[in-house]
Amino acid sequence: MSDIDPRLRERFAAYRAETVSTIAGPGPDQARRTLRWRRRARAVAVAVTAIVLAVAPIVANAALRDDGSVPVPAQTGEPSTPPPSAPAPTPSTPLTPSTTTSTSPAAPDGRISRAQLLAAPVLLPAWSSYARGCATSNVRLQPPARNQDVPTLADLDLGYTDLDGDGATETVALVTCRFGEASAKQLVAFDRDGRGRIVTMGRVVGTAEGLDDITDADVTEDGKVRAQVADIQPCCSMRSYWAQKQWRTYRWTGDGFTQSDGPRSFGRDPRLTDLVLSGGDLVLGPADADGKRPGTLTVTVTNKGPVDVAHIGFAELSLIGALIRADSSICVPWREGDESGASCRTAGLRSGERRAYTFHLLVDPTSLDQPSVRVVHFDDQDRHWMDLTYRDNHVDVRVVS
Repeated sequence: MSDIDPRLRERFAAYRAETVSTIAGPGPDQARRTLRWRRRARAVAVAVTAIVLAVAPIVANAALRDDGSVPVPAQTGEPSTPPPSAPAPTPSTPLTPSTTTSTSPAAPDGRISRAQLLAAPVLLPAWSSYARGCATSNVRLQPPARNQDVPTLADLDLGYTDLDGDGATETVALVTCRFGEASAKQLVAFDRDGRGRIVTMGRVVGTAEGLDDITDADVTEDGKVRAQVADIQPCCSMRSYWAQKQWRTYRWTGDGFTQSDGPRSFGRDPRLTDLVLSGGDLVLGPADADGKRPGTLTVTVTNKGPVDVAHIGFAELSLIGALIRADSSICVPWREGDESGASCRTAGLRSGERRAYTFHLLVDPTSLDQPSVRVVHFDDQDRHWMDLTYRDNHVDVRVVS
């Protein structure tokens, strides 16, 4: 460049200065200026983004509150003049709560009338062993009758309650089946299936050994069944008041019924006592003109307890002979045809007491055929009772001439 004409060098310098002032070339200075510009642009973008991120939750929260105004972030320094109040937002129409519809079908209504039970074939649980001739499948229940081995619907009010907790009602009915002079009995729960047909849930309770009768039943609001059961089913010469009765409660377990409350056994009847009869020698005197002979019969009665006896009766004395009138003070003649068989009755015995009785009889020796005497327990209502040990209430009479 030293060979260039000095005047030409001056022209080049002037041209370069003029051109650089108009066009910035890609030199280091321009690169630094470009970098500073990019940094400022990035800083501005980051700041804008930060502001948007900070304000967005506030706007969203206001939208959730249905509030058209957006709260202003807290200010530092001098307070500024507050902006004019915005008009109150128009409340939005409240949403109607959605109703969830269950897809499960409603449980069938198991409320069954007496007429419906008599009209439809039903399946019955197995009967007790002593009533095996009674039907169980495809049974058409009959109204109360005296037919043998025919299941009948007892004349007892039907019970209606929700036994299994499904929200629908089920039916409880007493079903009986006669055999001999007594009847087997079952308290049975019925329901309906999805097609409306009568189905059997199961046996609540039935007669069996130790539980010989079901005399009453009802249901509770909480789905339980109460049954009045008895240890004796009166028939033949049995008296209805002899039976011990209890109320027992049963509930559905999902597989069947189980007892949930009440006594589980009867035990010894607290109304009974143990009378013991001993002696029995009949001493005969000389025969009269008719061939009849006077006789004296002495027996002893012991009340072994635990119950006091209001009155003592003697049965089968009339089969030995006629009581002489003088003896009416110790044994008053009793009404004929009484189920106890007693021919006279006298004062009672307290528990633990013993007493001897001597009877004067006019006996026809030709009519004596294995004579015997039996003692009977009477209460203060003239009702006769069984004995705790019946075998010692009786003695055979030995004739002594």
